Amino acid sequence: MTKRVLGDDRGSVVAEFAVALPAVALVLLLGAGALGATARQVQLQDAAADAARLASRGEEHRVQQVVASAVAGATAEVSHQGDLVCVRAAAGALLGVTLAASSCALAGGG
Repeated sequence: MTKRVLGDDRGSVVAEFAVALPAVALVLLLGAGALGATARQVQLQDAAADAARLASRGEEHRVQQVVASAVAGATAEVSHQGDLVCVRAAAGALLGVTLAASSCALAGGG
């Protein structure tokens, strides 16, 4: 027969694991979400740069199409600032955070 001793810690590893597992899972999910948002931000910045070059060549009608095809659900707006044509692109991300990127190109660029 097994005698129970005061301070016996059998089963404590399982209890600690059960407490720690949700915290570890949450950290992994947050890390994956941050990585995904960063990748989407890079895509949005590239799309804004491409769109600014298009707009500077007089192809403003293609700006929205280029940005939307690069990043699903993204929108773009074109503005003129002196000799520059600027494009600001925005897209929604996880949890209602809005990602934005802008890029400018010299007007009349070829």
